Amino acid sequence: MKKGLLITFEGPDGSGKTTQIELLKAYLSRKGFEIVFTREPGGTKISEKIRNIILDNDNSEMADMCEALLYAASRAQLVNEVIKPALMEGKIVICDRFVQSSIVYQGIGRNLGADRIKNINEAAIDGLKPDITFLLTIPFEEGLKRKSKQRSLDRLENSGDEFHKRVYEGYMSLINSADYITAIDANRSLEDIHNHIVKIINDLI
Repeated sequence: MKKGLLITFEGPDGSGKTTQIELLKAYLSRKGFEIVFTREPGGTKISEKIRNIILDNDNSEMADMCEALLYAASRAQLVNEVIKPALMEGKIVICDRFVQSSIVYQGIGRNLGADRIKNINEAAIDGLKPDITFLLTIPFEEGLKRKSKQRSLDRLENSGDEFHKRVYEGYMSLINSADYITAIDANRSLEDIHNHIVKIINDLI
């Protein structure tokens, strides 16, 4: 059986994940690899519907545990329908956010507890873990400043400074939590970050 590669990107809002993902996709495509890109929450028809529920500003009454379970449900569908089949076909899967986002945003940001969120997601991911996770770190004030330039913010982005401060602290606490997590200072130049990422990926492939 062929074995693909699961690459995930993590970081607070405004950390530049999207830009680095696009650069990496282009690089790997030029090298001739078959890439599957997906995002969380989302990535499948069902998961995208769940995403709309989670991020809709009209759903301000959503309970924190409901939010956490919706993320896990979306993730379970994505893993089953997209990620695992692609890996079995030997493809490289790049995912914008994965379990670490739930640990940080719901476990720490929403004060539900990191261990509770890990337990909820164990069934959702069914033993899957990334081969490498790039964690782009940026002070939450800088991330919010970058995000404020957007025309509209979703329900999580509108959760307030204290929430985003806890998210930042949560990400910082993850830096040495697993051997597959690589932290990168997102205040470096785009080219420096990309070159760092490419060097690590080339060692894996």
